[in-house]
Amino acid sequence: MKSKQDVFARVRAEYLEMPGLTLTAPQVERLCGIDATLCRLILDTLVEARFLRVNSGGAYARLTEGDISRSRPAKAALTSRTTMAKAS
Repeated sequence: MKSKQDVFARVRAEYLEMPGLTLTAPQVERLCGIDATLCRLILDTLVEARFLRVNSGGAYARLTEGDISRSRPAKAALTSRTTMAKAS
């Protein structure tokens, strides 16, 4: 059996991995293989933590306001140093 912490981390990870993901509670239940009571508890906790929001249709989406800690890829500035030899 999965612990509440494991399921909480799984639901949060799904929303982090898929920007724009919007799911209803029954869809989250099926995705994570959890019962309705545990699903509501986790979704409510994520809403209270301001990680998720509920839209007017009852679907849950990530609230993108604020700082969500997540590693970002480094950017490299590539410049060309090729010099052309002057033809004589």
